[in-house]
Amino acid sequence: MTTLRIGTRRSDLAMWQAVFVRDALLRAHSGLHIELVGITTEGDRTLDVPLAEKGGKGLFLKELEQALLDGRIDLAVHSMKDVTVTEPDGLHIPVICEREDPHDALVSTRFGDLRELPDGAVVGTCSLRRQSLLRYRFPQLKVENLRGNVNRRLQRLDDGDFDAIILAAAGLLRLQMAGRIRQRIPTGIMLPAVGQGAVGVQCRADDAKTTSLLAPLDHVPTHARITAERAANVHLGGGCHLPIGAFAEIEGEQLRLRGLVGRPDGSNILFASAKGLVSEAEAVGHTLADDLLGQGAKALLQEFANA
Repeated sequence: MTTLRIGTRRSDLAMWQAVFVRDALLRAHSGLHIELVGITTEGDRTLDVPLAEKGGKGLFLKELEQALLDGRIDLAVHSMKDVTVTEPDGLHIPVICEREDPHDALVSTRFGDLRELPDGAVVGTCSLRRQSLLRYRFPQLKVENLRGNVNRRLQRLDDGDFDAIILAAAGLLRLQMAGRIRQRIPTGIMLPAVGQGAVGVQCRADDAKTTSLLAPLDHVPTHARITAERAANVHLGGGCHLPIGAFAEIEGEQLRLRGLVGRPDGSNILFASAKGLVSEAEAVGHTLADDLLGQGAKALLQEFANA
């Protein structure tokens, strides 16, 4: 019997993702024994300041990736929107599972649509992309930082600290909380984050056996979409904690990619789109990034980095 150790953060959503991958592996192969190894990351320990001030969502990965490199675990399960633009030497993500609903979701006890929120309503989110878009499209709202796991954020909403909060629809669906979604915000209003809704599985690049066992879990259309989104982010020189959005869709053999770069205060957002063959997903990402760079994206990102 082959034993695989899956490293995961301890949050409810991270554990759901790890169990999802475990169960998929057990369905795909006989003779597997799988252990879940809970790991607390720096991002989990640092909940009192905005992520951007502490180094971004990469804080949720470092300990997991180090455990892989040290051989303490055999694979790690990540939300692709948290994965940094570059991976440590010796690691790769050979598998991206089928994407869940990629939309951002409005959650509120009083309002069912972003456009219903009155002037001065307080909206919580820790995402700079969401903050930028909210301030750009709804300048009458008051946007405040909100961190913590899903349950903690919902509790603060229910306690009256916010009129509404924005969460990923995928996370709420996976946690059986679809009833909390008041609005799946259209992508034309709030473009999703790079990789939002997709789960990736990381392992050591030289571990051919684990890579082979993981292969049946890969969802080719999702992999192409995430490849395009991440290629745009890499070409921009961005990161998962910067005010960047990219979202790919597939229509037949064509891949359509939309993207944005903005200021966190919402005073300026650049938009672009690109199309190409699904088989050329990475090139489509580069084309989109070149368009944004031509509009001045580099200066916006540099301005944020120096802030």
